[in-house]
Amino acid sequence: MAESKVFHLHLVSDATGETIHSVARACLAQFEGVSATEHFWNLIRTDRQLDAVIEGISANPGVVVFTLVDDHLRHRLQDMCRELSAPCISVLDPVIATLANYLGIRSQSRPGRQYALDAAYFSRMEAVDFALTHDDGQSTWDLHQADVVLIGVSRTSKTPTCLYLANRGYNAANIPYVPNCPLPPEINQLSRPLFVGLTKDPDQLVQVRRARMRMLNQTESSDYVDPESVRAEVLEARRFYNSHGWPVIDVSRRAIEETAAEVLSLLTRHKQARSV
Repeated sequence: MAESKVFHLHLVSDATGETIHSVARACLAQFEGVSATEHFWNLIRTDRQLDAVIEGISANPGVVVFTLVDDHLRHRLQDMCRELSAPCISVLDPVIATLANYLGIRSQSRPGRQYALDAAYFSRMEAVDFALTHDDGQSTWDLHQADVVLIGVSRTSKTPTCLYLANRGYNAANIPYVPNCPLPPEINQLSRPLFVGLTKDPDQLVQVRRARMRMLNQTESSDYVDPESVRAEVLEARRFYNSHGWPVIDVSRRAIEETAAEVLSLLTRHKQARSV
């Protein structure tokens, strides 16, 4: 088996660094047998802070990826990378330049503007609060305020998916599907929220549940992890979803982000159908 190729990757940002970290992670996922030693430099907004970055890159030369909007700092970093023959990539420049050209407006070059405490920010915070308040079947009395309600058997990633959707500004609630346990009657009177059923491969579900029980030091001798019982549970849940005409997402081989993306696609179609 070939050894993994290791290299230094410097991520330089004038804000929290979430954007650059996500981009780097998405790009690195396309390369097998490669491992990056990440050097994370965030909130770089002064020459003194950039001096520390330059010192770090000089000590561990490698690829530099940055999101700096200040012209002076950006040019300093690029000049230093040229001297070291280090690849230097600006994530934002191509997009900002294209937008400026199309709109005929110069960018403001102000770091961290996407994190401004505006109405959209507080809307996201309210959505997070909604997701936590309506987690695992809680507070069903006001589900009419939800954009989406996820129904699923245990360990189908309902909570993290709801929190991801909340961070995008959507009110997301989740209700567990438990065999022979009726769901809250309120759901039958709701037309605004999109209901989505989540399912998972029974064998994978058993593995996840067993790992969860081991972590909690609980006995594994129950229907909760019995393969035949779990298969019956998943089948019963899917029949229930189908009887209500709800779309179903199999989360077996999906990351949380992929499940959320599918939910958002369904939500768009749901809203279009309601507006007709």
